Amino acid sequence: MKLIADSGSSKTEWCLVEGIYVIERAFTEGLNPFFQMRREISRSIRLQLPEVFFKKKVDQIYFYGAGCSSKEKKDVIKASLVTQFRAPAEVESDLLGAVRALFGNQPGIGCILGTGSNSCFYDGEKIVKNVAPLGYILGDEGSGAVLGKMFLSDCMKQIAPKDLCDMFYDVYKITPADIMENVYSKPFANRFLASFSFFLEKHLDHEYVYELVSRNFRNFFTRNIVHYDYKAYPIHFMGHVAYYYADILKEVASEFDVVVGQIEKSPMPGLVRYHTAHCRLD
Repeated sequence: MKLIADSGSSKTEWCLVEGIYVIERAFTEGLNPFFQMRREISRSIRLQLPEVFFKKKVDQIYFYGAGCSSKEKKDVIKASLVTQFRAPAEVESDLLGAVRALFGNQPGIGCILGTGSNSCFYDGEKIVKNVAPLGYILGDEGSGAVLGKMFLSDCMKQIAPKDLCDMFYDVYKITPADIMENVYSKPFANRFLASFSFFLEKHLDHEYVYELVSRNFRNFFTRNIVHYDYKAYPIHFMGHVAYYYADILKEVASEFDVVVGQIEKSPMPGLVRYHTAHCRLD
């Protein structure tokens, strides 16, 4: 029995896999060792996962997560997993999870556009080049958090069109003071900011929104993709922002003579295929 988990900044997807079949699936909040201590992570796992996950005998855990880029951070997650499930755990970055899901054992340039953003060159086995994503304050171009950040800033500075701002404030029943508190005083500001990308997605026919999204994707290409040998390898995308804004993403990619390959909302189907491939050969 394998337990496969993929954790972004906003949510974690868990699958119990027996042979080549998913027998249980669940979602919990995102787990990120940059923002949470081991005790918080363990508590989240124990209280939010259905009890069936703890009753099954797990032989191996594969966990892919945002913030799992260093041994120190991986060990925080690993210790929580081993304590909760009493099984060996392999902890890797969400970026490696994305490219394993997208490419399997083939080389290519893999990108994440979700709550945050990231990219890398994957040689079919490991990540060999990674342009630093830098998070939503210094980087994360094209991500939901940066889209939300720019839109909220434009609303509060009265730069965004009045009709769109009025609609936004009416839908969310939120004030500028609420926004400031959530961004500067409460945890997980990136999740808060990214949540408003769903509002933008519903208004892509608005010229302002179209330009905002296009500009962000253009920044993602110029500040990330062009630093790889991007015309020699396929480029695939993972994440809800890439998935829901696919048409604009493809339009911007064409400006760089790039033909976008796969666009997947979640890596889990690909990760299940990756980790059960040997089962099909038995």
